[in-house]
Order: sequence, then structure tokens, then C-alpha cells
Amino acid sequence: MLDHNLFEALIAETSLAPSVHNIQPTRWRLLAADTVLLLEDGQRRLPAADPTGHDVRLSHGAAIEGVSLACGRHGLRIAQVELDDQPDEASGLRRIVRLTLAPGGIPDPLAPAIATRRSWRGRFLQADTAVREALLKLAAAPDLLIVPPGPIVAEIAELADRASFHFLCEDEHRSELLAWMRLSRRDPRYHRDGLNAEAMALGSVEAMGASLVLGPLFPLLKRLGLAEPLTQERAKTASGAIALFHRPQSEGPLETGRAFYRAWLAMAVQGLGACPISVLADWPVSNAALIQRHPLPAGRRLVNVFRLGRVLPGAGMARARLPLAELIV
Repeated sequence: MLDHNLFEALIAETSLAPSVHNIQPTRWRLLAADTVLLLEDGQRRLPAADPTGHDVRLSHGAAIEGVSLACGRHGLRIAQVELDDQPDEASGLRRIVRLTLAPGGIPDPLAPAIATRRSWRGRFLQADTAVREALLKLAAAPDLLIVPPGPIVAEIAELADRASFHFLCEDEHRSELLAWMRLSRRDPRYHRDGLNAEAMALGSVEAMGASLVLGPLFPLLKRLGLAEPLTQERAKTASGAIALFHRPQSEGPLETGRAFYRAWLAMAVQGLGACPISVLADWPVSNAALIQRHPLPAGRRLVNVFRLGRVLPGAGMARARLPLAELIV
């Protein structure tokens, strides 16, 4: 079913799936005409922010869903996902899963949103009737709890800044984040991976300031009580709505990652820009506070939090991605 050209086409579309900090840890190999191997590049990990590799597994899950979405366009489907967790001697990478493909796939209604899905980290436009109707549609999803624009979102925005500052105060965490930020267009990795200035909705002056605030000036600014206000993003967060993304407590990270990608695409289908605020789910204090204020269905856990809303057409359209030749091994 798969020749080299079709395989490349599938992986090119799959590469548009999100990954934590846009580290793009997933690699691919065509094993047979109906079998694809997903591998992990162990050099692309986040030891400080993701010491257990859980978020990397979520990223692999999103990539698997990307394959599923791409297959549907070509009349294919994923018939089996088989765990294959072992070192790969040929490449030095780690095998994660084998995907067996079969005929019978149909186009997924979320697939058209792949081309428009972006992580929008700027302010949102004022919510109008269309936005509120879109939020109502998203609220019907089984794994999203929607908080519409208003005072409660402002409270969550303040909590998000507290959570973010908690992690920024950890030197290893802050250094790791800065290492994946591409704050200058002169950086040769600017269009390859990580979080570049354009994706973060930062102008050149703001980007330069971020490199100093998160870099050499942070200890001094913290002692002066200036680091926290200089890293706040509550105005951006409070300008939109909030979506709490929750999944079954017993679910594995690969399945959760697949659902995460679909939830984000569902927002794009509704014409909304979105951005994860992962620190709200990662910090136990903010995670517990959100669940207390917004109880989840029984047996569910808070996986992530999105801020979402309406953005200007074409805003934040650039996406940094590794070339296809590096993704196929």
C-alpha cells in the first residue's frame, strides 16, 4: 500500500502535529508496505521540565494521530498500534510503536484544520457572537471544560503567572526553556524547531528583552522583585477563553496525546486560535486549584489547559519544522 513517495507525503503532513516545546522527538521508518515504525530521538528530551518523558510520549501520541489523519486522505487507516519499546541498534534511537496500516480509511472532518492550527501566544480579539457560539460547540466535547471570557478567566490568568514563575525560579527549568527559545532570526534553528519569536508573538525588542530577563539578568531581577512582573502574561491570557482538557485517569500517554491533538484541531475547526498553558496542569498547586473551582467528571484528570479566542487572519502563521530528511530514518 505504501511506496516511498506516499510514505513521505504522510510524514510531511504528520510533522505538523504539535510536540512539547516543539522539540519534535518523533522519527519514522517504513518497514513494509503496510508497516510504519515510530522511533524516539533521545537527544530531544526535556530533563528538567519532563524528567519522566511523559510529555514526549504525549508528543508521540499526537504524531500517531497525525498519521491517522493523513492516512484518511489516501483511503488508509491505522489498523493496529503495537508497542515496540526497545533500543534500535541500526539508528541509535529508541523504538516506540509499530503502526500497521490497512485500506478503508476515510477523510477525517478535523483534517482540514491541520493547515491552520497554530499555537497563538499573543492577545486575542474581543469575543463576539461567533466566538461565543464556537465555545458552546466546543463545550459539548467530552474532554473539554470551557470557561468563557470574563472575570473567572482573569483569575485563571493570574494563577497561570504564579505557576509559570514557580518553574522559572528553578534554574535548570529556566535554562532549558531558554535553550529551546529562538529569540533571534539569526539563530540557525529559528525555522527548524523550538519556540521562535514569531511563534511567541514577540517583536524584536521584546525578544531581546526576554533573552535578558530569562537569562543573565533573572537572578538580579528576582532579588529586586522585578522578575515576576516582567514575566507575566496575564493580560494575554485574560483576553480570551479557557479550555480545561481532561482525560481518563488510567489512560496511557499515547492515547492522551492523540486526543490532545484532536481537541486542538477541533478549536481550529471553529476558527479559534489556541495555546496550551501547560504549567497550570503541571504545577500541583494550580492543578488542584483549577479542579476545585471547576470540578471534572469522575475518573478524569486534568492534562492541560488552553487559552483560546479569535485572532487576526494570518497572525502567527509561521511554524518551525525539521526537514523531512531528518524525520525519516
